[in-house]
Amino acid sequence: MADHGYEKGRLNLPFVGISTFGKAPYVADWDAIDADVAVLGAPFDFGTQFRPGARFGPRGVREASTLFSFGHAGAYDHEDDATYLADVRMVDIGDADIIHTKTDESHAGIALGVEKILASGALPVVIGGDHSINIPCIEAFKEDCAKNGPIHVVQFDAHLDFVDERKGVTAGHGNPMRRAIEKPYVSGMTQLGIRNVSSTAKEGYEDARARGSDILSVRQIRKLGVEAVLDRIPKGARYYITIDIDGFCPSIAPGTGTPSHGGFLYYEVLELLQGLTKQGQVVGIDLVEVAPAYDSTESTQILAAQILLNLIGFVCHERRQK
Repeated sequence: MADHGYEKGRLNLPFVGISTFGKAPYVADWDAIDADVAVLGAPFDFGTQFRPGARFGPRGVREASTLFSFGHAGAYDHEDDATYLADVRMVDIGDADIIHTKTDESHAGIALGVEKILASGALPVVIGGDHSINIPCIEAFKEDCAKNGPIHVVQFDAHLDFVDERKGVTAGHGNPMRRAIEKPYVSGMTQLGIRNVSSTAKEGYEDARARGSDILSVRQIRKLGVEAVLDRIPKGARYYITIDIDGFCPSIAPGTGTPSHGGFLYYEVLELLQGLTKQGQVVGIDLVEVAPAYDSTESTQILAAQILLNLIGFVCHERRQK
């Protein structure tokens, strides 16, 4: 039999194997999670008001993440002179069960997955799905916050998502930030990237600010600069980060249901995320609204995977440093 070098280990190229996130081990038993980071898919998009398709976001982002998972020595960043992800124990626990047409039951399945991750001591990273999946994610933090203190929500988004109720809908993708600020264990909110034509009326902005939200557009953030923006966010807090991919400019992230021009570019978000990991504790992450069918180049899902892997690397690096 020919020697193909298997005794030295597999090359494991990006296009080989099962597409778990970052090619992390798959853990089917949610009561057996033993990791630093656990990734959960939330393929739910019944809360959309325009183009659906984010139900395929978890699958698309997982596949894209394999691009950055070739090799076994982590990711060396020459600018930071640091190697990220090399010693991070990351697992993929698959997807929450979604029941078509049933929002409450589907959201309950997502909350269960996050609760199991938190109970294991791992960092939950949830890939949506539309932005309504943030509602069960935040609900899942109730017991964790009772033990460890409140969370401050940091949102990257084009839209405020602060609608209270519209025609009886209270758990769609326009409602999550309103549902979050209502929680007694959410101490405040920073909403970044919010811009021009929006789904929330003026009263929504006034209500958000009255309830403890700091709202900045992309232009305001560029004028202030990264450090000045970070100074506005409570230091030493426990941060829950929610990233809507439409917070980015659709010139680099067209694969989403509600694109809005004038959005962030890659490094603007990356630098803010890295700054957050240095000044506080990131305790939860979700990334939502990737709809792969609207981007034939797959650039949107690659951007999503790249942002998540960088953020996970920053979080775990800072934890070890501290």
